[in-house]
Amino acid sequence: MPKVHPNAAAAAAESPTAEASCDGRARAAEATALTVWRKSLLFNGNGFTVFDSKGNLVFRVDNYSSGSSDEIVLMDAAGKPLLTIRKKKLSLGDHWLVYDGEEAVNPRFAVKKHKGLLHSTKALARVTAPCTSGSKSRLVYDVEGSYSRRCCVVYDDRRRQLAEIKKKESAQGIALGLDVFRLIVEPELDAAFAMAMVILLEQMFGSRRSLLGEACVFMRL
Repeated sequence: MPKVHPNAAAAAAESPTAEASCDGRARAAEATALTVWRKSLLFNGNGFTVFDSKGNLVFRVDNYSSGSSDEIVLMDAAGKPLLTIRKKKLSLGDHWLVYDGEEAVNPRFAVKKHKGLLHSTKALARVTAPCTSGSKSRLVYDVEGSYSRRCCVVYDDRRRQLAEIKKKESAQGIALGLDVFRLIVEPELDAAFAMAMVILLEQMFGSRRSLLGEACVFMRL
């Protein structure tokens, strides 16, 4: 079985130099390339394990498959909570809130699954900044593409590409399947938030059982 994370020899190949994105645009060389593995470090648990281009553990999500809570916690390599994702109560469809750490008030972002009338639409989700008193919610990111094909792009409100999900191959050119893929994050976007968006795409469009026992990319200004 090919290695999920790159070794030192393959690290250079993982570096996103002048490579094109899913939408054909050139990508900045300073973008961060992460390898996402849809597997928890816990035995008999659901989640994600994320490595950098040198094979170092960066993020982890560990949810026991028997858990019933409508929340998912994104942690760093040491297990420190970075972001908590909670399903919005009393809402229709897939509507989620993203909080700093383990906070339960003042969400940073609201994420809603796109409901298109045409199956050909590329829109997957919209990310907004929660409204303050007397103001309307503000669009922050649009996510477009196909998560099932692991080809998604995240745009900000000025249509700048800030993150992308792509299929991953080993150094020998062997496809690693849908459970192992790449997350490319531009410097303007927080990598932890980009990973939170991957988690939400899995909740909304994952073909297998989601992290909460239910059923390509995000961005930020």
